[in-house]
Amino acid sequence: MKKIGVLAVQGAFIEHEKMLTDLGCSCTEIRKRSDLCSLDGLVLPGGESTVQGKLLQELELFEPLREIILSNTPVLATCAGLILLAKKLSNDPNVYFATLPVMVKRNAYGRQLGSFHCTAGFAGYRDVEMAFIRAPYIEVAEPVVEVLATVDEKIVAAKYRNQLGLSFHPELTDDTRVHEYFLSLSGS
Repeated sequence: MKKIGVLAVQGAFIEHEKMLTDLGCSCTEIRKRSDLCSLDGLVLPGGESTVQGKLLQELELFEPLREIILSNTPVLATCAGLILLAKKLSNDPNVYFATLPVMVKRNAYGRQLGSFHCTAGFAGYRDVEMAFIRAPYIEVAEPVVEVLATVDEKIVAAKYRNQLGLSFHPELTDDTRVHEYFLSLSGS
């Protein structure tokens, strides 16, 4: 059974845990350093990236999580999680882990009223359900990054090594294929 760590300091983490548990995983909520042991994968959920970044520093989780990301542990980062991974933000001077070689635009689809659902292709799958809530998108992906999904010609999912960065919230749909893809990154 795969053990997945889900960052649980702020944001939409419970929905990820439910989906991963339904897929046969054991989930550990990461709230303190001692929660960071023997993980087969890591989820950085949506929420508010500025708050998450601040809490990661205050709880002394930032460097240990960065080490886990750089150690090739598979990472699923949704919405705010994508912002945390991005090497650069086009409309915010903050930078967090800076491990995913992309430039991201925060709140690119506008305020809460700009939220929407759609279906699009993702990593070879057709008609994957996607929920966008005050979502960012990837403005620029370096050539080493594999683009996995676009919506209206905007990059909304990308993969670099072990890191899977998404603009959308797959955990808010009934479609498990994105989480299945994430779990496949760590093998059997």
